[in-house]
Amino acid sequence: MIRLRCVPQNYDWGRLGLESRVGQLLKSGGHAEAVDSSKPYAELWMGVHPNGLSVAAEGGVSLDKLIKKDGALGEHEAGTLQFLFKVLSVRRALSIQTHPTKDQANQLHAMDPKNYPDANHKPEMAIAVTDFELLCGFRPNEQIYRNIRAYPELRHLLACECCHMEDLLNSIVKMREQALQKLWSLPPAEIAKGVEALVARLQQDSANNDATEKLMIRLHSEFPGDVGVLAPLFLNYFTLKPGQATFLGPNRPHAYLFGDCIECMACSDNTIRAGLTPKFKDITTLCKNMDYTMSDPPILAPQKLADGLQLYAPDTPEFAVADIRANVTLPDVSASSILIVTEGSATIQSGDQKESINPGTILFIPKKLTKVSIEGASADFVAYRAYTPKK
Repeated sequence: MIRLRCVPQNYDWGRLGLESRVGQLLKSGGHAEAVDSSKPYAELWMGVHPNGLSVAAEGGVSLDKLIKKDGALGEHEAGTLQFLFKVLSVRRALSIQTHPTKDQANQLHAMDPKNYPDANHKPEMAIAVTDFELLCGFRPNEQIYRNIRAYPELRHLLACECCHMEDLLNSIVKMREQALQKLWSLPPAEIAKGVEALVARLQQDSANNDATEKLMIRLHSEFPGDVGVLAPLFLNYFTLKPGQATFLGPNRPHAYLFGDCIECMACSDNTIRAGLTPKFKDITTLCKNMDYTMSDPPILAPQKLADGLQLYAPDTPEFAVADIRANVTLPDVSASSILIVTEGSATIQSGDQKESINPGTILFIPKKLTKVSIEGASADFVAYRAYTPKK
């Protein structure tokens, strides 16, 4: 087992200093000499992605070199880590975004490598560490139709596009897609005018605002006049409780809003953005490829493997994540893995190697270590282990 030193990302939406779970883990795990109280600590990356390459805590050898050693990887891992493992600490909304399929990622990377730096897809899973607010996937069509009828400012915007909202109730999927594409492609100047009028009216009657309306006011304060302010009327707005998870497949629209989570994804940094961001927006590509499926909030339930051990295994070949909260022998997964401790303390043992582990400890566990056990776990012990399952 190899202790890792991992890389933070200081995106401006992250929580500040030691208020950030990322900042706390950086400090307690020895990943940074100091944590700046005025600086955002948004993400902690664990893996071999070049934008955040992990290294051995002793000696500084990069993880992409360590995995080349005999016995480090399973054959099905194809010579490298297939996943990127993260901790996120969100202070304000991330962009409304989707992630492309593999074929789409190849095309986007070839056409625009600056804005699409990877030729890989990016299915991802978020596991809530604290209450975690997000937008994800389109609401059921009846809810969208009801929301449109409830807001005259929005009806005015849609009339400008001659969009027939009855199409949202049409049983023909293509008709619903066309209607939603029109909504998402409204001219920015028209959107800003409508958003400002809507928010002004909501603020005048703030005592009667529901959760969605309060969110729209909040988003407008962060991104005035942005199309993303209207997104809660179309996308599911919900809060994952600690231990709940969601899986975001290709082209599913989403935005993280507030809280802390563990995230795992295919090893990629590709994002198609359309709102709530000062970064490059590609609304045409997003609308063309977006998954317009309408459903209730997508919750991914874990599978219990043993007392204090459960597994989040989404429908993607690149990754699964185990949640560990007790003394347990870790299953032999015939693959390498990365383990991070987020709460409490314990000892981890494999053969003659025995290590004390605490919040911020991050370990690379080679495939050849088939018997690894957690011992002496404190009552509040929590760790997560990411790996690529062997099918």
